[in-house]
Amino acid sequence: MSEEFLTLAEIKELLDKEQKKRELTSEQNFAHEHAKQFSKISAKDAKTLVKELTKIEPVTPHHACKLVDLMPQFPEEVRAVFLKERVTVDEETIEKILEKIREYL
Repeated sequence: MSEEFLTLAEIKELLDKEQKKRELTSEQNFAHEHAKQFSKISAKDAKTLVKELTKIEPVTPHHACKLVDLMPQFPEEVRAVFLKERVTVDEETIEKILEKIREYL
């Protein structure tokens, strides 16, 4: 079984399609509402932005999805995404990340 990280926008798109086919479970409805409320860009843009962010070291697919979900505006918000792994991200890298994100706002 492989692991794939998805953004809220991608989850919203998947659940939109699934909802057209059948009634969603209560858990799926909760996830769908959450994704609708908090996704900030389209699924297509989210996929593209994830690809662009993963080209920046040390951004992993997991970090990229979190960054796309949050769409941070400030350096502190970017740093917070990397705190759990205790990855040090320099100011230049943070600015590159923020520049990419600003292109999609």
